[in-house]
Amino acid sequence: MDTVRIGVIGVGRMGRNHCRVYATMRGADLVGIYDPRPETAQEIAAMYDVPVFTQVEDLLGVVDAVSIVTPTPYHCDLVMQCLARGIHVLVEKPMTETLEQAETLVREAAASGAVVQVGHIERFNPTYMELKKVLEEMSVLAVNFKRLSPYQTSNTDVDVILDLMIHDIDLAHDLIGGEPQTITANGLTAFSGKADHVVTQMGFENGPIVTMTASRVTEQKVRTIEVTCREAFIEADLLNKSIAVHRRSFGEYLNHNHAGVKYRQESVVERILVPGAEPLMLELAHFIESVQNKTQSSVPPQAGFFALRSAERICDDICGNLVEIPDERAALNAENESVTIHSA
Repeated sequence: MDTVRIGVIGVGRMGRNHCRVYATMRGADLVGIYDPRPETAQEIAAMYDVPVFTQVEDLLGVVDAVSIVTPTPYHCDLVMQCLARGIHVLVEKPMTETLEQAETLVREAAASGAVVQVGHIERFNPTYMELKKVLEEMSVLAVNFKRLSPYQTSNTDVDVILDLMIHDIDLAHDLIGGEPQTITANGLTAFSGKADHVVTQMGFENGPIVTMTASRVTEQKVRTIEVTCREAFIEADLLNKSIAVHRRSFGEYLNHNHAGVKYRQESVVERILVPGAEPLMLELAHFIESVQNKTQSSVPPQAGFFALRSAERICDDICGNLVEIPDERAALNAENESVTIHSA
């Protein structure tokens, strides 16, 4: 297959980025979009000069592959429709709403022979890709993930585990090479009534200790991975695309200006060059190449299933133990409004 006829289902904030990338990608032909909001669909379709389809079934009749970029509750039914027609699918994370649905999709995807890729985009972050290369010859002892965001920019339809932490759950599985044996977690709610700040620790068989912090109550956006190895300490910043490798060095050197005085160099810091590629471009290019070559994606449905299973274990661990932190500002505003109304 030389050119893949591609459609996008759902053109919200992320879906329109899929359209942008496909419209300029070699080997992909954006042939149409579907969104239940007519005005939004028409706006995006006009930007890329493609038709709007008012029924999903009609779009599926003219494509080889689709990106499904809808709210999570719609993922399972849409993927099943595509697989029934032999259409290749990239479905955004989380893959499904429930673990049972994810298990069904893993089975149906294998039976269909279609390429199914889960949208764990951080796998294609150039910083993470370079980090994996750095760690190839190292013995990893501990990994610390931090993923922090302001509440206003977060997806509050789900808790912070499925909104943010699931990215790092998938990266941990990929980095360590399996699922954790043990999981402990603590969480609190500050705004949404759901978990807004969660700290998780994972234990792997004969493997490192993995700690994750995901929060949507911070004003600063943070995406970092810190790795402690026998040979070095590595800091990776996924947002700023930087990697610093702190290597141990205990060499002693003679200072010739002061006889008999020595100084010690305790560490050497290496700065790793990280390519400036866009993760979404790399992710969608991998999907298109997998379809063209009829090969399995590097982020198959099994990866989505495992990430969801660990996320569910984290949810179960904090269930009933979620600490609620009162929003004093909201209470104060409500009190002031009450006083103002009473005074009027």
